Amino acid sequence: MEDNGEARGLLEGRILAVWSLLFVGLILLPSVFRVSLGISHCYVKVLVRMFEWATLQVQEGVRRQKTLAPEHLISTGIIEREKTSMEEELAGQHRGQFSLADVMYFSKKGCEAVAEDEVTRSFSSEELVSWNLLSRTNANLHHVSWQLSAAWLLGILLRYCLLLPFRICLTVFIILQLVLATTVVGQFPNGRVKGWLSNQVQMICATLGIRCLAGLIHFHNRENRPQEGGICVANHTSPLDVLILASDGCYSLVGQVHGGFLGLIQKSCLQTSQHVLFERSEIRDRHLVRKKIKEHIADKAKLPILIFPEGTCVNNTSVMMFKKGSFEVGGTIHPVAIKYDPRFADPFWDSTKHSMISYMFNMLTSWAVVCNVWYLPPMVKEEEEDAVRFANRVKAAIAARGGMAVLPWDGGLKRKKVKESFKEEQQRKYCQIVLEDGSVGKGSVC
Repeated sequence: MEDNGEARGLLEGRILAVWSLLFVGLILLPSVFRVSLGISHCYVKVLVRMFEWATLQVQEGVRRQKTLAPEHLISTGIIEREKTSMEEELAGQHRGQFSLADVMYFSKKGCEAVAEDEVTRSFSSEELVSWNLLSRTNANLHHVSWQLSAAWLLGILLRYCLLLPFRICLTVFIILQLVLATTVVGQFPNGRVKGWLSNQVQMICATLGIRCLAGLIHFHNRENRPQEGGICVANHTSPLDVLILASDGCYSLVGQVHGGFLGLIQKSCLQTSQHVLFERSEIRDRHLVRKKIKEHIADKAKLPILIFPEGTCVNNTSVMMFKKGSFEVGGTIHPVAIKYDPRFADPFWDSTKHSMISYMFNMLTSWAVVCNVWYLPPMVKEEEEDAVRFANRVKAAIAARGGMAVLPWDGGLKRKKVKESFKEEQQRKYCQIVLEDGSVGKGSVC
């Protein structure tokens, strides 16, 4: 019995040693020196082939099973609508008086908005044109054929029995490393050494986090990366945005003070870096926020500030209204466009439906995180340009580069009702159409 115990202990020690060597050689050291061994590239290529095969299986199975219910088929769920504005549809139909037929126009638009409007669609998971073998995007397609069912079950075993335990262990290691390293570096006196060590700790931990999710990030136009004393603005999809950008450069963050898990990360980072954080009561004080940001960017030795002007997470298909505060403080704006590939994971975080823990679990059980990051040329506000127009110009540049739609709506609509000013603006436009014989802007006031 003792011999069996010793043999078992020896075997377990060898297995632990092999896993430790693999971890250090394939993950830790490459992350420290920020080099790629090509493992993620090969892994993603295999996944792409698997998704292509699954798509063919679905198409063949649907052709064979003519009795398959329509709701089991893939659908984009998007309502086809005419892209004309109210002025274009109603102008020319009036002769200086109200027409009862206009009721049908507003009823039609109301039904479209209730069924699926632009804002609601921006806060829903991005639709896939093919199934990626994930249960959360499953439309019962694994019943189409036994081959597809086998691949689906194999994927579940791979993600939950192999990837998930490894990723949880790596996540715990990263958090402990971040807390320990920032605590040690925080004891150094302020200066270049402390700044350099702090930057290295942040970038190494961010790179490890990307490797933990089998991340494959393509950075483009690195010559446009944000410089010290500037403001980096990007579209916002997920907390992973910070992790992805931090793996390629260091930033000071602007945001609200959090508790729980995010609060632990914030407190650790504050020991070594200067971030602009506010209490919940302060974040609504625009003058205070603007003042702190101005003081930060005035010091050219400080890291560039990273801001997400949308103020909330959007599903990566569109870019919503940018808050003008970030564009009123002056300085150089460095736009960044982030576009995820939804086939491998759903990176969108809807904080109204999912807690941070449940969101992390979804990401840890996904296939991978694949995305493109474009650093756009720096932009400055023109002399006769106000903050709102400047923000819209930056937003349009980010949306165009990322291939996303531009929406004028405030991201706060996810939690709040439409502002009365938006309703009054539409009422005013319709009133002008009626009173001005189909034309708009001749000076009549409603």
